[in-house]
Amino acid sequence: MSGTGRTDDGHGRLGSTLSGLAVAVGCVLFLGGFAWGAVVYKPYTVPTESMTPTVHAGDRVLAQRIDGSEVHRGDVVVFTDPVWGDMPMVKRVVGIGGDKIACCDKGRLTVNGKPIEEPYLRTKGLASANDFTADVPKGQLFLLGDERSASLDSRVHLDDPGQGSVPRSAVQARVDAIAWPLGGMVGRPQTFASFPGGVSSPGPLRLQLGAMVAGVVLILVGAAFGPIAARSARSARNRRERVPAGAR
Repeated sequence: MSGTGRTDDGHGRLGSTLSGLAVAVGCVLFLGGFAWGAVVYKPYTVPTESMTPTVHAGDRVLAQRIDGSEVHRGDVVVFTDPVWGDMPMVKRVVGIGGDKIACCDKGRLTVNGKPIEEPYLRTKGLASANDFTADVPKGQLFLLGDERSASLDSRVHLDDPGQGSVPRSAVQARVDAIAWPLGGMVGRPQTFASFPGGVSSPGPLRLQLGAMVAGVVLILVGAAFGPIAARSARSARNRRERVPAGAR
């Protein structure tokens, strides 16, 4: 009897240990993923409709903190430039230093003479209502909104010394996802993939969210498993105690 009791007590202790371990690992994953995300990402509120339909005015986006040197064509970036105003703005990078930007070739934007298909545009097949050209200086970025008919972007500043471009150092972050209302990830347009440097790689947001979800699952499972294991051990002990002495 005593040997069986030790076995059942051992099972109870093992269940409690496993439960505590699962909760501990879950807390590490959840808090680690949350802390990692807080370091890498910053939330912004989109101020205007200039980036519809990708993001809308009032949307809360998560933008990965990056250095301006990490920006690629096609990225949706958050930047602040004194010429454009004192508030953070959200636009899409369509040209980098050394590029020649022109419009329009049958309604399409051209980069270094190559027509660009822009599936993210609100007005399909119309890159700009007005023709323009710009040579992007080294270390600069040419930025347009996805809502070309309503966006005050590089086209408005074409007469400036940089022909509408902004320094890479003006970039604060790259938009990765729409946090509210829930809109999912902001993809990288493959239309720029054939250019030198290609498109940027996705940020670690999915991995961070995965760690947090896994952490929550482990916490819930661990919290439920401990009482279940303890109850099972008590039930086994009670059944054993009810067995007549002669039958043992």
